[in-house]
Amino acid sequence: MKKNCRYLLLLIIPAMLFTTGCSEEDDPQPVADDPIVEEPGNGEDSDTGETSNELFYKLIRIENLATEITTDMDFAPTTPKPTVFFSLEDSTVRDDPYTKTNRWDLAFGHLYNSFLSGNNGADPENYGYGVNSVGGIHILAENFEDVIDIPPDDLFLTGRDLIGTDTSGYAGAGLGWYQYDFGGKIRGDGSHEKQHVAYALQDTRTVLVRTAKGNYAKIRMVSCYKDAFTPEEWFRDTPHMYFTFEYVLVPKGSATFEIRE
Repeated sequence: MKKNCRYLLLLIIPAMLFTTGCSEEDDPQPVADDPIVEEPGNGEDSDTGETSNELFYKLIRIENLATEITTDMDFAPTTPKPTVFFSLEDSTVRDDPYTKTNRWDLAFGHLYNSFLSGNNGADPENYGYGVNSVGGIHILAENFEDVIDIPPDDLFLTGRDLIGTDTSGYAGAGLGWYQYDFGGKIRGDGSHEKQHVAYALQDTRTVLVRTAKGNYAKIRMVSCYKDAFTPEEWFRDTPHMYFTFEYVLVPKGSATFEIRE
């Protein structure tokens, strides 16, 4: 049923225009607008080393992570855009040859690259199937700052394109990270400019990821519009898809998320 819903979504949405601020106490470490894109490897270049301790317990912000976009506002997509693979452990976009490795942790796939999934080598439905990756993904209807405890591993889902449109919006596919306002009347004023807008649920959703190596991250999805980070800046013709998000990484075996100065 979940797959059917996503394929139906792909056919009925005519044009999607789709990124929260940090607490006063925790300023995220900025990352350049254009995250590093690593050169292609041989497709079997998994990393067997341990994650650097310097990456843990920091609030990291990624701004304007670009995916393939459509500039024609009235174009109705019939196929998903190429999936984008991102490493939370070194803030790097991985090219296609790295799909079958443990060098990425978060996939942006399906319609407008707006559905998220982890990297799991044991699940035949996962992009990373067949390698030594143990990742998964989960979402909570809670504010980022309020998410402290790491849930049990069996709650992390291991398929692909799992978390996207929220049921509070049009064509919802479950608990999701954004609310799609098709007619512009859920969050907008019903005007043409506020139709087909995707509202990141910045304050009420937190995405959790078990990375390919078994570490944990909590993520606040901020926006999918270029240089526009608050709802009043989002319109159907705002450049998209440019994902902005914040996250904290903690090592495997941790029971809680922490940010340390």
